[in-house]
Amino acid sequence: MDKTATIDRVWAIFGELNKIPRPSHHEEKAADFLCQFATANGLDYSRDANNCVVIRKPATPGCEDWEPLVLLNHMDMVCVHDSNYKFNALEDPIVSEIHDGWMYAKGTSLGADNGIGLSIALALISDNTIQHGPLEVLTTTNEEDGMSGAANLGTDFIKGRKVINLDSEDYDTITVGAAGAYMQQAEWHFKLEEPDNSKKHLKLLLEGGKGGHSGVDIDKGRGNAIVILAKLLAQLKTTYTDLQIGELQGGSSAAAIAGNASANISADLLDKDLLTELGKTLIYPYTETDHQLTISVSEAPKRPLLSTEDSQRLIAAITSLPNGVIAMRNDMPGTVQTSNNIGLLKQTEGQVVLTTHTRSFCDKTMEEIGGKIATALKESGATVSLAANSPAWQENSESDFIKRVSDTFEGVLGFTPRKVAMHFVLEAGYYVRKYPGIEIACIGPRIVSPHSTSERVEMQTVEDLLKVTEHLISTQ
Repeated sequence: MDKTATIDRVWAIFGELNKIPRPSHHEEKAADFLCQFATANGLDYSRDANNCVVIRKPATPGCEDWEPLVLLNHMDMVCVHDSNYKFNALEDPIVSEIHDGWMYAKGTSLGADNGIGLSIALALISDNTIQHGPLEVLTTTNEEDGMSGAANLGTDFIKGRKVINLDSEDYDTITVGAAGAYMQQAEWHFKLEEPDNSKKHLKLLLEGGKGGHSGVDIDKGRGNAIVILAKLLAQLKTTYTDLQIGELQGGSSAAAIAGNASANISADLLDKDLLTELGKTLIYPYTETDHQLTISVSEAPKRPLLSTEDSQRLIAAITSLPNGVIAMRNDMPGTVQTSNNIGLLKQTEGQVVLTTHTRSFCDKTMEEIGGKIATALKESGATVSLAANSPAWQENSESDFIKRVSDTFEGVLGFTPRKVAMHFVLEAGYYVRKYPGIEIACIGPRIVSPHSTSERVEMQTVEDLLKVTEHLISTQ
């Protein structure tokens, strides 16, 4: 394979990455790939206990006194798939398709977040035709579900203090700020009751929701299938006081808006047609944003269920939680300040697990809302654990480093990028705390609907970003 940093090499590396299962918490094989890549290209590398990898390349002759530059990415991806597409995230490759200049995946998320940025970084650090100062490609783990990789990096893991983070989805911007994240998991343990064979047993199934990134897409008005299901169950428990629920499932990632959810229910006098109409009423407001969202009601096998009391307690707990946009920024019209997303609902026998993902540009506000959510869940009998408390980050948008990145866009592509703060979470807050004096600019190609099966990347913008990044590393 040609080792110059051509766009074809970027796509070839991305294709290799997408053969490797790499959902959050399961990045061992991706880390192996990075270490093997470094070795094959004669590059030094380090791998820590959390499978984070840094690949290092010394400066080309004459550039030894240049300031070191770090290309930052994460190796994990949010793995979601269509309900009718057979896919095992721990075993199966991502199959890509190209339509009208955009790359998609067949039935799954694409992994462009952050596989494209990583592919660009690997293509550049393995190209021996480019002049450059000291280079480091830092690739972290579990960025999408807690950022534990970044949080636990050693203080000497990287040397550079100028960082290009290739983990943006907005091609015409430089991200100079990002919200923090407060991720929690609630866990209940219920004693299941044997089914009453004299009662009706039905399955409620919501599917086809558009889903999406729980930060980027939280203001798009899309339906959260877990929330819709909980609202439907809340209505039913007022009509059917003997309602019992079980086999609860919803969502596919804590970092994604839930596009599907289901539950088995049992009660006297359940009316299948009435339930269907109630469900259609609840999904009607999402006709424009989630036109494929549907609800179905079908006969269910008679299996153990939560008691009526436990069912009511769990339904009340879920419906009490905030979901969606909580506040908008006053200084940046159109930018979400604070939000919360209910991402996963999962039942395994008598254990029920629910995740919440609170984001805000204000760490204090985020922690206060997270605390209120935890209190409400604990009052319902849940054990609540904190999966991540990632700090918000705000760069000096007028610094010389940010100006250099902006000028490079203008010189290479002919336009000046906007400087924005985004309502997704980046690892930058950890680096600012861990590495004094660090400066970070976040750039990327145009990626639409990350964390969903609609994820796609505009291929021309990948080539453009390659040119920008190459210019940044080849000039001082």
